[in-house]
Amino acid sequence: MDRRHFIRNASAVGALAGLSAVTPAWARSALALGPARPSGLAPTVRRPGLVEYDLTIDRTPLLFGGDRGTAVTINGTVPGPLLRFTEGDEAVIRVHNRLDEDTSVHWHGLILPNDQDGVPHVNFPGIKARSTFEYRYPIRQFGTYWYHSHSAFQEQLGHYGALVIDPAGPEPYAFDREMIVVLSDWTFEDPHDVLDNLKNRANYYNYQRNTLGDVLSGDVSPSSYLAWERMRMDPTDISDITGATYTFLMNGQAPDPGWSGLFRPGERVRLRFVNASALTFYDVRIPGLPMTVVQVNGQHVQPVETDEIRMGIAETYDVVVEPGDRAYTVFAEAMDRSGYARGTLAPRVGMTAPVPERRERPSLTMMDMGMDHGAMGGMDHGSMDMSGGAASGGAMAGMDHGAMDMPASDASMEGMDHSGMAMGAASGDMAMPGVDRTGLRPPGTIPEPTMHGPDDHGKANAMAPMQTRSRLHEPGVGLGDDGRRVLVYTDLKALHPEPRRAPDREIELHLTGNMERYMWGINGKTYAEEPLIPMTLGERLRLTMVNDTMMNHPMHLHGMWMELENGQGDYIPRVHTIVVKPAERVSLLVEVDALGPWAFHCHILYHMDLGMFRVAMVQRPGETLPPELAASYVPQG
Repeated sequence: MDRRHFIRNASAVGALAGLSAVTPAWARSALALGPARPSGLAPTVRRPGLVEYDLTIDRTPLLFGGDRGTAVTINGTVPGPLLRFTEGDEAVIRVHNRLDEDTSVHWHGLILPNDQDGVPHVNFPGIKARSTFEYRYPIRQFGTYWYHSHSAFQEQLGHYGALVIDPAGPEPYAFDREMIVVLSDWTFEDPHDVLDNLKNRANYYNYQRNTLGDVLSGDVSPSSYLAWERMRMDPTDISDITGATYTFLMNGQAPDPGWSGLFRPGERVRLRFVNASALTFYDVRIPGLPMTVVQVNGQHVQPVETDEIRMGIAETYDVVVEPGDRAYTVFAEAMDRSGYARGTLAPRVGMTAPVPERRERPSLTMMDMGMDHGAMGGMDHGSMDMSGGAASGGAMAGMDHGAMDMPASDASMEGMDHSGMAMGAASGDMAMPGVDRTGLRPPGTIPEPTMHGPDDHGKANAMAPMQTRSRLHEPGVGLGDDGRRVLVYTDLKALHPEPRRAPDREIELHLTGNMERYMWGINGKTYAEEPLIPMTLGERLRLTMVNDTMMNHPMHLHGMWMELENGQGDYIPRVHTIVVKPAERVSLLVEVDALGPWAFHCHILYHMDLGMFRVAMVQRPGETLPPELAASYVPQG
């Protein structure tokens, strides 16, 4: 036994007595059948129409997978306590900050007054060290949500928890038991060191990349390997941070043995999944047990039966399952297959189920760079100009590791000439026939494929697809080829129809990055360079996002709903977070109905920190922006 394992095992033995104290009661592995609905933290005050909680933010030593770390905890636990309200309540939440640094709490997905949203330096000053702040807001919705810090890297260190709002009326779906399942990721490294590692070498945590050994074994063709090397990219660059440093958690517990929840045979069980990760996308399935999706992002949807769900960071999905008299594994596999979180559903204490084998690592394809096989055929790698940046014509230099990825074994890469590729992003793309750039495309419809324009956004953006299009009907990289049904965004339909007003104008934003330099932004600029997205109270916007990178980006708008234009007409669903796939063009409708500055950002914590963040500045009609910001406001349509 080496020294590290000795220390780990010794610390585990020494801490077992206190282990239950670091996991909230609702999240502990079941030793007895609990209440049909977890009640969560006992309110400080509960009376009709008013619910008060007290939350304490502190640093607490605890165990993850047998190793001891120090987390930023809420009431001493990771995840934080479950907060439960009923639609129509008034929430009063006092946050006591015992840290030696500022903190904050953002109520993810909740529609509330601007000064209660909890984003420091945007709509409140933050919660100072050793001080108390009181949040007070009306509960105007129902569903599964969560809360987390918006300060520094505290979210990565454990500052998050689940929040459930019961509807004022009856639920539209029948179920007998409810369980909360919070997925997250943990690293024993200082998150600042993690970021430094990525900035120094973007593939620092990618231990799955192709090597000369793969060439010698015949798994990768030599010409394909050399082509990727010349482009300074890797087709396995799926996640910035992997299981090389991450421990993947389910309800705060590492996979061995993992969390467990008990049910009575014959019960219909509602699982409220929350992805509270800092960076990890999870593919969630329960082998042998179909899942019926009934709620997404806190909003009811028409039931959809599926076998697997890709959960973007910050998304929530509610499913109903009908387990038999046996145990089942709840398997949440990291998108890059570098690890997994795991739990068990069982009718009796001590029962377990087999843990599925991890699937092979996925590889990005030409579809992820906005090209098809026909467009790529016949190109010659040798003719590529690697001497300069995108703006100088050497469009491939310094390219995003994920920005052009294709399967390493794809023979169609051989003999390609990348000089024929369109590398620039566009602030106004060249529209294909039928694309209405005035914003008058019928509401709810899916955007048409669109050719990219000439604007490359400079060295902050490594490259861009030749063509962008909707990919809402696609399951995503690594899914959909094994016979399992995978939930896709086009499956989602609101429970009830609602007439959708046509947009007044369109805002187009390009999600940009340079993986080689680990730079992230919007339209090639960081928040410091271009902070605002101006909006006018009462207008109806079409928000179109174009992903110029090869990474998936979960984009979140605070304070207002986004209506996903997924082709379902009057049944398009509301969301607070949307995953934009590589080379994808996605559009959403926004009813601009809330004054003030609202954060809009990628929910990959490290991308947001480096600049993929904006403030949606909602002003009354006729109000003007400060002169230094007015130049960035270019109405379309």
